[in-house]
This record gives sequence, structure tokens and C-alpha cells, in this order.
Amino acid sequence: MEPVLVALDAGVLRVTLNRPEKLNAFNPAMHKGLADAMTRAESESAIRCVLITGSGRGFCAGQDLTERDMKAAVIDLGGGLETWYNPLVKRMRALEKPVVCAVNGVAAGAGANFALACDIVFAARSASFIQAFVKIGLVPDCGGTYFLPRLAGMQRAMALAMTGDRLSAEDAERFGVIWKCVDDAQLAPETERFARALAGGPTKSLGLIKKALYDSAHNTLAAQLDLERDLQREVGKGADYREGVAAFLEKRKPQFTGK
Repeated sequence: MEPVLVALDAGVLRVTLNRPEKLNAFNPAMHKGLADAMTRAESESAIRCVLITGSGRGFCAGQDLTERDMKAAVIDLGGGLETWYNPLVKRMRALEKPVVCAVNGVAAGAGANFALACDIVFAARSASFIQAFVKIGLVPDCGGTYFLPRLAGMQRAMALAMTGDRLSAEDAERFGVIWKCVDDAQLAPETERFARALAGGPTKSLGLIKKALYDSAHNTLAAQLDLERDLQREVGKGADYREGVAAFLEKRKPQFTGK
């Protein structure tokens, strides 16, 4: 069974974590599948949005601890982060296309922070997010110490990380950690519609919106104003801007090509 299923339809690359018997816990084969999916998303112009979800009853339970050698004299957990998790998060954030996540069940440990690394996150009402690291004497990784304070605020981030308490999908939406909590039966159709709408949008513009918003976390106002000027200059030279204005003036739906 392939640990990651990948399918392209209507401009959306659907990436499904596929180790349901392990609640889609990460192992090297899954990491390899995700890296390959990212390579496709980066290189294929037909792909204009990425949609990530999980198979079975969970989204991702984090690292598969059954594959760890706990008898080793020295355990170096930093190696796995350097090899797999950190490059994945960096590639997702740098991808010049939207990355949408549909959290279909529990997202724990690195699985929770992998979801939060996506640009826009939906979650089924039965889903939950758990910073499970503290339960086994670790600290959050996969970007968790970066994402949580920025999304939930420092107090909530500190409590979630220090207790490992479950955060329901409804509270995640209320706290601003995710975009939307939806009924379980509506998760797949709603996220598909959303991803297809993004795939039909002005891809270049969406990629630069993503860049501008992420860069704002460390920019001064002056630097951000300069960045907006430079990005606006760039997209203003593209075909989608001309099409958007023409469609507005002609009172019709624009037909964006992503350029």
C-alpha cells in the first residue's frame, strides 16, 4: 500500500496520507512520498493548488514511534528533523501556490504542526489538535513553536504545548488556529470546492499574496510597504491582471491562466 496517494484533477493536486492502520503516522516512506508530491507541485504548471488530507479515521498521529530504535546508546532526534520535517515545512511555505489542509481526524504531535504549516486549514467537527510532545518528554517541532504563538497567542500556545491537552476543531476555529470547522460529512466536498476555486484563480497573485503575508511576520511597516510595491509591480505585468480588469469591465467571470 502506497503511504501517500497523489491525484491531480482540475488543477488541484490531492495528497492523501495513507497509513490508516497507524493513524497516518510519519515514517521514512511517507516522508519520501510527501517530498515527491512537493516536487510535482513545484515543477508542474498544471498544478495550481495542493490539498492535503488523511485516509481513515485520523489525519496524522505524528511520528511513528514503533520505528524508533530506543535501545541506541545515543538518540539524536535532530537528525530526522533536519532530514525530513524541516525541509518539508520550508517547501510548503515557499511553494508559490496555495496549500489547503483538510484535517479529517486527530492531528497529534508533528501531525498537528504539519497541518498548521499549510496555508489554509479546514477541520472536521470531530477532529482535534494535540501538542503531544510533552507527554513523552519532548518539545514541539515541525514548526509548532513558530506557528502556535502566531496563530493562537502566547498564552494559549504555552498552555497547549506544556499540557498536551486536546484542542477541539471548534475551539481551534474560535482561537484562529484554523480557518474553518465543518461537519464531518461536509469536509471533503467543501474543501474540494474551495481548492478548485483557488486553482481557478490568479495563481501568480495567490503565490505572492502568500509571500507578502508570511514576510510581514518579520518585516517593518516600511519594509512591507516596499514589498507590496515590488510585488504589485510584478503581478501588474502579468496576463491575469489584464484579464481580471477586462472581465470586471465586461461584467463577466474572469478566466485566469495563472500567469
